[in-house]
Amino acid sequence: MTLIMDRRTVLISMAAIAAAGPALAEGASHTVQMLNKHPDDRKVRNVFLPLVQVVEPGDTVVFTSTDKGHNSESIKGMIPDGAETWKSKISKDESVTFTQPGVYGYRCTPHAALGMVGLIIVKGDGMMDNVEAARAVKHRGKAKVVFEQIWEQVDSENLLA
Repeated sequence: MTLIMDRRTVLISMAAIAAAGPALAEGASHTVQMLNKHPDDRKVRNVFLPLVQVVEPGDTVVFTSTDKGHNSESIKGMIPDGAETWKSKISKDESVTFTQPGVYGYRCTPHAALGMVGLIIVKGDGMMDNVEAARAVKHRGKAKVVFEQIWEQVDSENLLA
């Protein structure tokens, strides 16, 4: 079968592809819940679920205020050089689009010392560039213990491969 296209058909097709381009370039959307209690272990309080989220460049993570009183804030020293920081308002959902590969540590501002922290891994070239620096960041209170668990999960599940 031979396909013959006239100039008008080619131009219309090119315009349709150009118009769809931004929609085709949009990444996936992922949800991280901000919770007072873990749904599977009610003894675990003030938690992000999932604790570790792996995404692709262009993907968006929506931090959902499932329970009130929480926010999401990037942690200084735990995001790639040149990446944008974020800090949402308390009890408000926040959408963050990740374009730069690397690891992104984040916390709930009022509950970080209680262990309400998490990690986003953005796959791609250069994703290992800030891992050592992110692992070296010192944390207070229960956040220190939770980040130890996060790094154990990252290593055991080979999430940086």
